[in-house]
Formats: sequence, structure tokens, C-alpha cells
Amino acid sequence: MFQAVTAHRPPFRAPAPYLKGMMPDLLSRIASERSEEAFRRLFETFVPRIRSYMRSRGADAAAAEDLAQETLLMVWRKAALYSAEKGTPASWIFTIARNLRIDRLRKEVPWQELGEDQEEIASDDAAPDELVSLRQRQERVRSVLAALPPDQREAVTLAFIEGLSHSEIAARLSLPLGTVKSRMRLAYGKVRAALEDLQ
Repeated sequence: MFQAVTAHRPPFRAPAPYLKGMMPDLLSRIASERSEEAFRRLFETFVPRIRSYMRSRGADAAAAEDLAQETLLMVWRKAALYSAEKGTPASWIFTIARNLRIDRLRKEVPWQELGEDQEEIASDDAAPDELVSLRQRQERVRSVLAALPPDQREAVTLAFIEGLSHSEIAARLSLPLGTVKSRMRLAYGKVRAALEDLQ
């Protein structure tokens, strides 16, 4: 079903104003009836918006498309978990998209550094060679980040450690948004190339 919607997706049009009020009902129908028609409406509405969101945060076209479709697949699976207490349907769906993006970034590049205390707390079940490999990976990431030019390292730290958006970084550093995006793109390319053998 999901693949069929993907394959026969019509050109995107801005959602009609009335559709916003129907979003909770569409999610309810997906949850209770597994309604393909309701899912198709959400899919056609949100995939282009999520794809654009991902591109604005540095994803290439293929990754943005993958993440957009993964998001809607997750909506299909978890529609029953939505409630108005979680916010609007749009905010709930974009939260799913953001979490998927973070998960993918963590898999591609282990940005988060572990503190000394965290490194010492290893599972008793972990094999010694796995612990050595983990520490080697952590050291590689630290050295690659340290080798970035200061302006690129600062942008990366604000984005992936503090979780700021590109526009928030631009405001924090008093820089044009385009400059921030350029620094992120350059930094990400260098880190990905340097850690390619760890993929």
C-alpha cells in the first residue's frame, strides 16, 4: 500500500485550507480503519513539506526523499498513538520527521562525544574488542572535529550538540543564513569523507 502511494503520487499542490481541520480525522481513520484514502491525503500533503524541511537542513535530495517517506510510513504505523495532547497533527508529524533525521545523523556520523565517566560505564556483556573499537571510533570523531576550521566546527557544534536550526545558528553568530549553510555543508562533507571507512 505505502509503495503504491509512493509510485503514483500526483504533482504536489498546496493543501486546501479545509484540509487542516480534517487532519485529526484523517489520522483517526488511518488508526481505526487503515484507510488508504486518508493516508493518501496525508502523504500528498506532508511528503513535499517534509522533503523541503530536510533539504533546508542539509540533506541531499535522495536522503530528503527517503526521510519524508520514512516519516509517513511511521505515521501509518503509529497513527493510533496521536492525540490532541501531543499538539497539532502537523507538529506531531514533524516531530517524527525530526527524530528520524536525528537517528540517521547519529548512524552516519557519531557526533556526540562521550564524557570520561560515560566511557568507563561499559556493559559487562561487551566484548573487549568491541570496547576497543568503540573507543577508537570516538577518538577518530574527536580528531576529525578538532581538525575542522574553527568557524565550521562552531557551526557543527551548535547544530548537532545544541540542536539549533540553521536560522538559529545564523542569529546566534550574527551571520547570513547562506553562510551558515555553506559552513555546515563543507564541514559535513569533510567529516563524512574522513570517517567513510567507519560507515
